[in-house]
Amino acid sequence: MATDHVPPAPSPSPAESPHPVQLRQIPPALAIGVAASLVLLGVSALAEEFQGVLWNDLPDALGIGGYSSLWIIIMLTATGIAVGLVVWKVPGHAGPDPASGGLGGAPLAPGVVPGLLVAATFALAGGVSLGPEYPIITANIALTYWVGRKAQPTVPAAAWVALASAATIGALFGTPVAAALVISEALVGQPGRGSLWDRLFLPLVAAGAGSMTTELLAEPTFDMGLPPLTDPGWGDLLAALVIASAAAVFGLASCYLFPYLHAAFKRLRHPMLMLPLGGLVLGLLGALGGQLTLFKGLEQVKELTSSIGSWSSGELAKLAVVKLLALLVAASCGFRGGRIFPAVFIGAAFGLLAQALVPEVHPAVAVSSAVLGVLLATTRLGWISLFTGAVLAPSPAMLAVLCLATLPAWLIVTGRPQLELDDEGKSLH
Repeated sequence: MATDHVPPAPSPSPAESPHPVQLRQIPPALAIGVAASLVLLGVSALAEEFQGVLWNDLPDALGIGGYSSLWIIIMLTATGIAVGLVVWKVPGHAGPDPASGGLGGAPLAPGVVPGLLVAATFALAGGVSLGPEYPIITANIALTYWVGRKAQPTVPAAAWVALASAATIGALFGTPVAAALVISEALVGQPGRGSLWDRLFLPLVAAGAGSMTTELLAEPTFDMGLPPLTDPGWGDLLAALVIASAAAVFGLASCYLFPYLHAAFKRLRHPMLMLPLGGLVLGLLGALGGQLTLFKGLEQVKELTSSIGSWSSGELAKLAVVKLLALLVAASCGFRGGRIFPAVFIGAAFGLLAQALVPEVHPAVAVSSAVLGVLLATTRLGWISLFTGAVLAPSPAMLAVLCLATLPAWLIVTGRPQLELDDEGKSLH
């Protein structure tokens, strides 16, 4: 994921109080929040409809098991062909190589957006191990900037980028808190007048509108139904420190492998070679790992955590490794998608593996700490990692434990290769 964070909205000139400027921009911020959520919900709904056809209706009509090894291989390969055709033939080629793209960044031309969203929809429906966050944020930034510059040409590009990014993050997580944390992280060291709250105000309005729209229309939840941690002890803290650190090391493995796997696919040079081959490899991995290792991973995490104790340590290890490899392949061969949601599944499987090996560890501690560690390694977004780990098992006690578990995990990953490449295909650090 990206570490080139979203540029903050610029502050007003010294001659002008920030409050009139903010008041004038509240209506656009609200509209951007609603629109960003609708784009997310529209793509997600369309992908779910396609998923039902591809994985239920079609195999039933053919008399083939929807999640049999044969069908998984066929569908992932076909998805690679479909996305390859979009990247090859559709104007804009579905945007730049996602291996070097992150959350936010410079706005793309609006003509790129249709191909990007079609490629993302195919990937989400076809079972690719990527989430919607990268293409949706990229598309919303492009559309917001294009419309905003026509409506208010004097507003700098950074303002539209910040509003679109915050709105989409709020819609993705169903709360503006995640967006506020990301934007506040991006503001560190950035020039600007006014208090932090003044600079966060408009992005938070957009994020609130986006999250509220999502809540009203879709009612998303990250609650995995884990038993709450009510009275943490020294053993819980020690377990969180160890599991978060081990999960960070596990996640770092993907960062070290990423440039080599990406370079191997790039040698094929053509999207109609890279993506179908990537789809075939994903199909083989899906056949090995089973149904739970397909798709973006959020619903699969809920299924995984709903039956704690019924998975053997070997099964959980296989799920974590297969999903990690699937994420790597999908990100390397050119599928358009984000990495946060698959990383959550990887962390949950890793945490349940730790809990299976040491049953005395509280399930909420194991899962939340492991998700924290994997996300720190794969995203380098500290606030998002902490927030996601905390909402999986929401309780004040769990948040305190995770804050302390962040320290060793962050020390492990900082300065190491990231799951993002520069334009030359080299790892960012």
